[in-house]
Amino acid sequence: MEAEKQVYICSLASGSNGNAYYIATEDEAIIVDCGISYRQMVTRARNVKIDLRKVKAVFITHEHSDHVRGLRVFCDNFGIDCYMTKGTAMKCRTFYMPLKKTPKAIHYDEVVEIGAFKIYCFEKPHDVEEPCSFRIEANGINIGVFTDIGCDCEGLRKHLSQCHMAFLESNYDEAMLWAGKYPQYLKERVASDHGHLSNKQAATIVREVDAPHLHTIILSHLSADNNHPHIARKAFDEFADRIKIMHASRYEAGQVMKVTETETETTMR
Repeated sequence: MEAEKQVYICSLASGSNGNAYYIATEDEAIIVDCGISYRQMVTRARNVKIDLRKVKAVFITHEHSDHVRGLRVFCDNFGIDCYMTKGTAMKCRTFYMPLKKTPKAIHYDEVVEIGAFKIYCFEKPHDVEEPCSFRIEANGINIGVFTDIGCDCEGLRKHLSQCHMAFLESNYDEAMLWAGKYPQYLKERVASDHGHLSNKQAATIVREVDAPHLHTIILSHLSADNNHPHIARKAFDEFADRIKIMHASRYEAGQVMKVTETETETTMR
């Protein structure tokens, strides 16, 4: 009998205070972004029974501190490589220098193969030097990590269409943002085409993209000031009959979930 196709995923952190997403097979793992401290990474992983010794590499989406804060210590302690675009590397040197291993350059539309993983890199709109997002394929399962994206874009649509599960940015509720306490310039930055996706924008993309295998979305990078989990999830009510909708926490690691071709379920680790 053919073995079931599956991978394991966990959001270790998701929000402006730090981001880190874990994708694993039985034997190995990668992490996308490393925006919390090494101590927090270890503590959160231990709390959900993740063995970080399985991690073979870290992939960085861009240079903002909530995505690279813990990179240097994490990679040095585990002796692993990190991958990022050259533009990202130039901008975030203070967070990874001096790494024991020089960051490896990754380019738009490149595929990096590490063990069982194929990591697809694509360009996204965000207010940094050379940002990217990733689709990760392993064991026939496709996982998307799509956060810090200012607006709908060709790469997002292309890669979301191939996913079984996605961490998808749903950063802000438009009414909360414009009525909120942020200064005007920051409101405009968040809502710009190089800021973040709103609940409404993210839901529109899901509605319009033909993604026949997509069965799970974890709403990610929710704003603490301009959003709320129940408001974000309500924006996706129309998909409830065919897509499992969850949200990632900014305060603690989520559950380790097993993703197959047809469903996502909590593991009993």
